[in-house]
Amino acid sequence: MEYLYNGFTLEIAPGCFPLSTDSMVLCRFLKLPKQARVLDLGSGCGTLGILLCADDPGCTVTGIELDDTAHRCALENIRRNGLEGRLESICADLRDVTGPAAPGSFSCCVSNPPYFSAGPASKAVPLARREDCCRPGDLMKTASRALKYGGDFFLVHKPERLAQLIAAAAAQDLEAKRLGLVRHRADAPVSMILLQFRKGGKPGLMLEEYCLFDSFGQPTSFYKEVYHME
Repeated sequence: MEYLYNGFTLEIAPGCFPLSTDSMVLCRFLKLPKQARVLDLGSGCGTLGILLCADDPGCTVTGIELDDTAHRCALENIRRNGLEGRLESICADLRDVTGPAAPGSFSCCVSNPPYFSAGPASKAVPLARREDCCRPGDLMKTASRALKYGGDFFLVHKPERLAQLIAAAAAQDLEAKRLGLVRHRADAPVSMILLQFRKGGKPGLMLEEYCLFDSFGQPTSFYKEVYHME
């Protein structure tokens, strides 16, 4: 059991994607409009949805998750945190979603997607970490369809996938507006990227850089904000 801020808790079912720095940093990076209606693509046990509800009492979140075990765990997390009416989990393939992701019905989309490319060598990796059913093109297509015009899609990914992600987004009328480069230490290579795409957005990309630990190995102010230590 993970104990989050503002009294919320999170339980992760065995074999499902754990609470990670990726999710925590993504929640720090994203910016929700007032009364945001959010679609979480590949929502797992409800991690991002619960973090967002803990941060913003005005938002509502719909999670789409293919794995039934993770979906059932999300339902239990919703019940335990009293989030019925604000957070829902739907067990479905995000590539085939129609009803819950009706065109233009969401102000924001979020995703902490699988990072491992599909293929024979990836079969030993748990499904939650593989992109067999959640490739960049799939994510961008579903996000673009679900977002209203001017809505934003936020996601976290690996730096080596940056060009592919931006190209896949552009093909779906999603313009890259912010790029966050995250390092564990100032002298370390970039370990993750944060992206904000806008449906129908004009060209113009802002670059931001973040570091989790200083040169002495101590948490930075950014790290403390991410984990609500201040």
